[in-house]
Amino acid sequence: MDNKQNQGLMKLVKTVHDFTLRDDLEKQRRSQVAIGKLLGTKNSEASYSEFMIEHIPCEWVRPVKPHKNDTIIFYCHGGGFYTGSLEYARTLTTKLALSSSMELLSFNYRLAPESPAPAALEDVLTVWDHLVHLGYGAKQILVAGDSAGGNLALGLGLKLKEQGRMLPKGFVLFSPWTNLTLKGESITKKAELDPILNYEYLQEARVAYVPNGANDETMFEGPFVSPLFGDYKHFPPVYIQVGSNEVLLNDSTDLKKHLTSQKVDVKLDLYKGMWHVFQMTNMKIANEAVDKAAQFMLDL
Repeated sequence: MDNKQNQGLMKLVKTVHDFTLRDDLEKQRRSQVAIGKLLGTKNSEASYSEFMIEHIPCEWVRPVKPHKNDTIIFYCHGGGFYTGSLEYARTLTTKLALSSSMELLSFNYRLAPESPAPAALEDVLTVWDHLVHLGYGAKQILVAGDSAGGNLALGLGLKLKEQGRMLPKGFVLFSPWTNLTLKGESITKKAELDPILNYEYLQEARVAYVPNGANDETMFEGPFVSPLFGDYKHFPPVYIQVGSNEVLLNDSTDLKKHLTSQKVDVKLDLYKGMWHVFQMTNMKIANEAVDKAAQFMLDL
């Protein structure tokens, strides 16, 4: 895709995304589901099984063809902690399941502001515990997530480590939101380039997620809110993808530096001209990126 085509597509993405943010929160959520359906959420090459774990709606995405059954993907959707759903993420989760030839579990954790932190992370841990109860070992599970879901994926790992439990086989993160202090340089430097996110949206989302942060900035600094500041010694391999035009670019690049300093096996791929979680689209570069993430999983 040449630069002119890319700029045109970015303008279209921004127009659609801005439309979903004009109305009240419930309309935003419904709009995201509608956009997910528009992008083509279900695929005849996969099967979808919905079920509940306590209060948490879940979905298995399984390749129809014979596939690997010794490793599964545990997927946390994005949405700024107050929007998003497994339905909205289904385009990406389906592509990842098919490309890796692995079964994938996604779920709807509780959202802010109705359920602020730590509700979402508690739900993530509940789903993890359910998989363990079913007999899956930690090393049979790859944890993945996009945006806020990448935050929760890392939060799960940090929580398991804090509890002295076995860690997953590895992590795959698409444009993870790792620093809720909003102090990364790209927040301002990429403001004119990012068609998806801006400071105002991120500010609204983080205060919905951590209400006490409105009056106390230190509330955003803990590792279970901003996993950029976590202790990752002895963590399994981590793979990160991020677009060069993201206001959250530093959330990925700073995470890579932090993980490297703690001797974690980490790889980051930077996609020039791409935006936040571009992997959800059906562009060639998006599908190639998902294939690369799947290959990382298969190589572990």
